[in-house]
Amino acid sequence: MPTLLLKNAKAVITCDDQDRVLKQVNLLIKNGVIAYIGPEAKQADQTIDASHHLVYPGLVNAHHHLYQIFTRNLPEVQNMELFDWLKTLYGMWQNLDQEVMYDSAVTGLGELLKSGCTTAFDHHYVFPKKAETGLLEAEFDAAEQLGIRLHAARGSMSLSEKDGGLPPDSVVQDVTTILKDSERLIQQFHDPSQFSMRQIVLAPCSPFSVSGTLMRETADLARSYHVRLHTHLAETKDEETFVQTHFGMRPLAYMATLGWTGPDVWYAHGIHFNQEELAHLAKTQTGVAHCPISNMKLASGICQVAQMLKLGIPVGLGVDGSASNDASNLLEDLRVGFLLQRLKYSNQAPTGYQFLKMATRGSAKLLGRSDLGSLSVGKAGDLFMLDTRDLALVGTLQDPKALLGTVGFPGPVAYTIVNGKVVVKEGKLVNLDEAAFTTKANRLQQQFIGY
Repeated sequence: MPTLLLKNAKAVITCDDQDRVLKQVNLLIKNGVIAYIGPEAKQADQTIDASHHLVYPGLVNAHHHLYQIFTRNLPEVQNMELFDWLKTLYGMWQNLDQEVMYDSAVTGLGELLKSGCTTAFDHHYVFPKKAETGLLEAEFDAAEQLGIRLHAARGSMSLSEKDGGLPPDSVVQDVTTILKDSERLIQQFHDPSQFSMRQIVLAPCSPFSVSGTLMRETADLARSYHVRLHTHLAETKDEETFVQTHFGMRPLAYMATLGWTGPDVWYAHGIHFNQEELAHLAKTQTGVAHCPISNMKLASGICQVAQMLKLGIPVGLGVDGSASNDASNLLEDLRVGFLLQRLKYSNQAPTGYQFLKMATRGSAKLLGRSDLGSLSVGKAGDLFMLDTRDLALVGTLQDPKALLGTVGFPGPVAYTIVNGKVVVKEGKLVNLDEAAFTTKANRLQQQFIGY
């Protein structure tokens, strides 16, 4: 694999254990791994002049639904909250196929790369009758083409409307089918090795769309293969009411009875936990993926991130679904999340730099990746670069650690590098003809939604 040198970087924001910012240094990536950071300009096959650039660890997206790309910005759902929003959109999502999944994944993963994200987790749980296999395969194909690391969830829904759940029959599967396909995908795609580019997570959708039996058996299967577990939890008051009505307990207590707490588990959202539940998350090291923009759009509430961090709960950052966020830009969620916590907690809120660490080291921890999330020798060669000559950065360079939270960055980044390879250059995807793809994808999207 060719070597890559970032020469004379203006500043490298390491997010390492010492929170160092290194100025006027060279960074060498060899075989996809950071081999040197220091004053010497090492020889390399490729050199990038980084003298005007801020260099950050690649962001890690801890929660997404790529399949929702084609249902962004639909006027009929703009003012709905979660349950009504889901019921309306299931009618469209039941028509998913491999072509739609591939173009959706390319779009969402491409957006993530252009906003500095180098590793994505996607929670896919809709498997229509005509596309029960092939959807995760399409995601991995898209990720491979673009050059991004992908953790893909074999999600599931088994509890349909007729059984008291939320989804229609057209997108639910029986427990046996789900577990068999989960095992197949683990065996085919899961690479647990250091610096791997693809992994599998098992992720039943939510307490209101799966049975307790499926949750228990999925946890057993995941732990037998040492893969991680993920689901939605404590996102809305409607969910809380549903769980209390059907199971006689609060959502976290229900999860605990099913074996769904521990350091190999993380939940999306986690908004409506009480103090006792927060303490239990901290004790068990069960993680939370915070998705601020989605939570705001669906009026779900404000996550208690400040308290979670103080208690030592593992917290990462996610964009959530493309139809509840309407974008796949983790930089945007980083700044909005910082501002939302400021609104709720004032001077007790996490700092801009803490949000950067949530989006890097925090999310990496949720995914079980100690090889990602910071810039130091021996870590993955995953990073992004901002050009300080950009007009948007005038007057902002006093504190590059806090910059992405306090000021934000609106446009595509200058460079994104994954596994030592340049995948975004001067704001454009290296491995995709964006204009040709956009024309094709827009045509397919119009057919999909029937407009």
